[in-house]
Parts: sequence; structure tokens; C-alpha cells
Amino acid sequence: MENPLVLLRKESLSVYNRLHSIAEDTLFIDDVHNTYPNLPILPNLRCGAWYTNPRVATNAPAYFKSTDGHYANWAFNLRRSNLHLLSLLEQSDGMVIVDSTRSGKRLPDALSKTLPIWCAVINHAIAHRYPDLHDHFKNWDYALYTPPISVSRQEHHQIEQRLDEWVDALTQSSFHLPLLRRPLRPIWLTPATSSFPIIDPPEDNVTGFFPIVCVSASHHISQGLERRTAGFTYVQGSGDDHELWGMGLTPAMFWDNKDALLATSSEELPNLISRLIAISKMSSSLPEDPPSPILKVKGHILVSTLLGVKSTKPKDDNACFLLLDSEPFIHNDTDSNTPESETSLRLSYTEGKKGGSHFLTAVLPRAVNFAYSQLQAGRSVCVACPDGKDISVCVAVAILQRYFSDSGESLLPHEYTNPITKSTIRSRLEWVIESRPLANPSRASLKRVNDFFLTPAHFQR
Repeated sequence: MENPLVLLRKESLSVYNRLHSIAEDTLFIDDVHNTYPNLPILPNLRCGAWYTNPRVATNAPAYFKSTDGHYANWAFNLRRSNLHLLSLLEQSDGMVIVDSTRSGKRLPDALSKTLPIWCAVINHAIAHRYPDLHDHFKNWDYALYTPPISVSRQEHHQIEQRLDEWVDALTQSSFHLPLLRRPLRPIWLTPATSSFPIIDPPEDNVTGFFPIVCVSASHHISQGLERRTAGFTYVQGSGDDHELWGMGLTPAMFWDNKDALLATSSEELPNLISRLIAISKMSSSLPEDPPSPILKVKGHILVSTLLGVKSTKPKDDNACFLLLDSEPFIHNDTDSNTPESETSLRLSYTEGKKGGSHFLTAVLPRAVNFAYSQLQAGRSVCVACPDGKDISVCVAVAILQRYFSDSGESLLPHEYTNPITKSTIRSRLEWVIESRPLANPSRASLKRVNDFFLTPAHFQR
């Protein structure tokens, strides 16, 4: 007889159970959207994308990470500032953020703590950035709001004690903070919510708050699993960690083929998913992710995915392309770096310790030197890597640090001469994040950029 724990894990990781559980949870999201049709609905990456129909979702990334809300690890992370959402809030008078969580909780930490911290920090920071507008902030609500069902009074108080340091970090950053008409305030909904609150914008347009409706899509199940009469086992928070159960299926594939997937038996479902993935790989259509011009430097530097470059590559002479590919390379000056034309250069890198060393000592110097010649020739430089989030971002930061002033002005034909510090490098990263919100470089990659500027060459390895 099979071990009950093993059987439980099999049921939990069954792609059939997961997809049917997600489909059940989307009915609640439909109810929320129908209740607040005028509020844009955004999935919280990555889990929320499984529950949010792309046809109704707003094309603006929201990334509130649960780890920034874990107990004693609370943070307002400048690398995940989400400040691009503020203009959407001003336009729409609020928004809906969709996420989910696994058994044991009603709300994910991303919605119960990370997002409330974000609201409170922004409310304080805006007032700090505009100190002369006393009348505007006379009735401003600075309070931290957290859901009592998920956050104890003690934890709430501990988070409050950290707000000032996060506010200082944001106000001292290079990020632009718009003057909002009203402060932000989170509101929480779960399938257990008995009635939805009425949300109407204030008549005078300056009082009240911008509601951010935080929706946890999944039903709270004490053991995480519950059998349904429809023939599947309900798994709370099914959209989480899809690498463990999805067999390569993505949220986009799920929504494009939802009816077929849900109508297929558990025995045939893996074959259908394999066919869908194969079709997706053969498809000539490319995702809509055009290169992002860095606004602080008037678009002289852009960041992109490799696919984004292929789909939008301009044909004029005013742009060049620095293509960073993760294919294996040979540690040889000529073989590992292949110029494709006068205005296009491909640099190869790989993961791991050896790859990091090569990125520091070979890729970064060549990329920066190539950018110099192209910028001098009056061209913009588009830096691209497979995901457009990590390596390309770090290379762009290095170029921005070397050839642009702290105010974003070109220094060419000269280079940056003021003392380079972690703070000046971080400000360049903030320029990139502000123009490309999905930018999310790893700590290891950013450390290589710091080493490139701050560590003597003979110590680099």
C-alpha cells in the first residue's frame, strides 16, 4: 500500500488537479472584476497570472514579493519599487491586485505585508518630497494598514518601527515620485469575504484614498487539499511554483487553451500539454516586449530581451545592438565574443562561478568599450539578453555609470570622473528600473558590476 504522504504529494502536484483548482478560483476573480469593472486588474507576478484572464488584465507588471513580507524580513525593496503603478492609480482611482497562497494562510505575505508596507512608505515619501505643500497633506493618511486576520498587533507594530528607514531610502533615491491627489490604502478580499465593500471616488477629488484591492484567489483549506464532486482534488494556491507541476505549461498557454485543457482527462492531459508546448516553440509569433529606452538618458541606452530585439529591430543607422546570449562559450578572446557587424556585437556568458568571472573580466569590458564607440558615433545602444531582466540590465548599468553624469547627461568623449560608489551605481540601476519595471538583476550579477568599478583589476576574478 502506498505511503499516504507520498499519495498526498502526488495529488498536490498533479497537473490535472492544479488546473481544475485554478479554474475554480478564477470564478471568484470574475466576481471581483464584475464588482469593480472600472478598476484595472493586475496579476501579482508570478502566481497571480494563473488566475487573471489576460483579456481583462491590465498590461502593467506588479511584483510584490512575499519574501519582502516574511516575518522579521520585512522590506521596501527599491529593486522592486513598483512606482510605475502610481500613474495608473491616478488615471483609474484605484486598482485590483490578484495573488494566491498555499495552505495555512488566507492571504499571501505579498498582499498582507509587502503591499501594505509599499503603500505606507509611498504615502510618507511623497509628503517628504513635497515639503512646501502643507495644505495638500493636511488630511493625508500616513497610517500603516495590515489585515488583522494575517498580521498580529505585535508584528504590525514591529513593521511600523521600520517605516522611517524605508522612507528615507526612497526619498534619497533617484526615483521620481509624482504628487498624488490622494494617499494609497490596501483593502483585502478572499473567497471567504461575505460582502464586497463599496468603492466610490470622493466627490471633491482630493480627500479619501486610492483603494488597492488585494485579492487572494484561493479558498482556505486547512489541509491544503479537498476532494471535489467534479472529480478532482482541490489544491489551495495551485498557481504557486508552477515549475514543480506545470510540465512547461505557462499561464498564457493555459488561458489560450483553457477549455481544451479542462475538458481533457487526467490520463491524456500530459500529452496535450506536450503538444501545446511544441506548438508554442514552433510559433513564429513573438511576445510583445519592445526594447525599453532609459528615459533618464533620453533613450540613448535601451534594455530588451533577445526576442524583443528581433521583433522590433530598427533598420536605421542610429541604433546598435549588444546581444548577450547564455550559450556556452570557449574561454578564448576570439571565440567567446563574435562581432556580427559594425553595429551589432554578440557576447556569450554562462552561469556559475566561472561564468561570473568571465562576465566580470571579459564581457563587461568589451561591452562598455563597444558602447563607447557606438555612442561616440551618435547611435543609441540597445542591450539585450534572454530575459531582459538580469545580465542586460547589469551591462546597461555599467555603461550608464561610465559614460553618463549623475544627472543623466552624456560625458562623451570623456568618462565619469567623480568618485564611483555603490550609491552611484545603485542610482543607475534605479534609472533602468524606472523605465523597465520588470528589471530584476540577481545579487551575483550586480556584485560583478560593483567589482568592475570598485575592485582593482589585479584582484578581479
